Amino acid sequence: MSERAYFATGCFWGAERRFWQMPGVESTSVGYMGGARPNPSYEQVCTGVTGHAESVEVVFDPSVVTYQRLLEEFWTMHDPTSLNKQGGDIGTQYRSAIFATTPEQLLTAINSKDVYEEVLLSNGLDPICTEIQEAEGHTYWLAEEYHQKYLKKNPNGYDCHSSTGIAFPAIESSAGAN
Repeated sequence: MSERAYFATGCFWGAERRFWQMPGVESTSVGYMGGARPNPSYEQVCTGVTGHAESVEVVFDPSVVTYQRLLEEFWTMHDPTSLNKQGGDIGTQYRSAIFATTPEQLLTAINSKDVYEEVLLSNGLDPICTEIQEAEGHTYWLAEEYHQKYLKKNPNGYDCHSSTGIAFPAIESSAGAN
């Protein structure tokens, strides 16, 4: 049975591509989550007034890819220590966030944050500022069609992802259970 996960890592184009390339990911889409305005447009989200983050919805088969593995990709594809900014993309719509769809996802996300933050701090980086919260109460608004699979349509398109360059540490497989 498929599960859903929601991640915000800055510009959603590159994040969506990273996720759609993972074995076990059945589908992806990009949209807006974590804000107050119903059915926001890209232009509205870019002003910062809606409070939404550019987000990726990931539908995955947990028997092929664990939520833990998705989180490891999430943490390393962007800089979770950068508040409301990824590279040259600046604003609350580019914040780092996780919207967990189950209590298990929430716990796994918090635990993975603690593990990765320890590694980042030991390497002289700042603490993680990623928002981690339940998806319930946050509507996922699908972005406009031209944003969907943008980097498949435009292979040389803009892909701003400012990684810390620090790998997620290897953990025991039992700890990676969803």
